[in-house]
Amino acid sequence: MQNKSKKGFTLVEIMIVVVIIGLLAAMAVPAFQKVRTTSQSKAVLNNIRQITSAADQHFLENGVTTVAIADLIGADKYIKGVNEASLQVAAEDYTDNIEQGTDYVVTGLPAGAGDAGGTTITVDF
Repeated sequence: MQNKSKKGFTLVEIMIVVVIIGLLAAMAVPAFQKVRTTSQSKAVLNNIRQITSAADQHFLENGVTTVAIADLIGADKYIKGVNEASLQVAAEDYTDNIEQGTDYVVTGLPAGAGDAGGTTITVDF
């Protein structure tokens, strides 16, 4: 008589493993999306802080009340090491001109990233 080896996995064991992996993935994906959205919104807010700070500095130094965002960003300007295109984190649109004493608006943000449903952030400065 020969002893038959019973090595390997049964179909039920494999199905259980697949279900467990599916449940873990179902829990991980929404958490990843939330972390991604939060990270993007914080990056956008940081960009806004830098832009408004640079605009304030420009207003003080030049005695003007309006500035184009292109005049603030560049190697020899107030915000160094970036260009306008690299400011975008989540395909948002920054206002081209900044006027002293008015709101600064960023639009086109992902859902959950802004103050009003994730589409717009308005900053008073």
